Amino acid sequence: MLPHDAPPPPQGPGGEPHHTTTTTERGAFALARCSCGWSGPARRSRERARTDALTHVSEAGCGVRQ
Repeated sequence: MLPHDAPPPPQGPGGEPHHTTTTTERGAFALARCSCGWSGPARRSRERARTDALTHVSEAGCGVRQ
């Protein structure tokens, strides 16, 4: 799937995008990703990647869906 073919992020009740976060691993590194397109830095600590995701959602000002 090409980026322009990707479905739009899920919408909340007010029309704002929901922020569904996940963590993925690339070799020795973990990084957080969000359904809105945000991606955190690569971290050696999975816990730090999860913290990055929670920080992103809290700064976005909406509920978290993991």
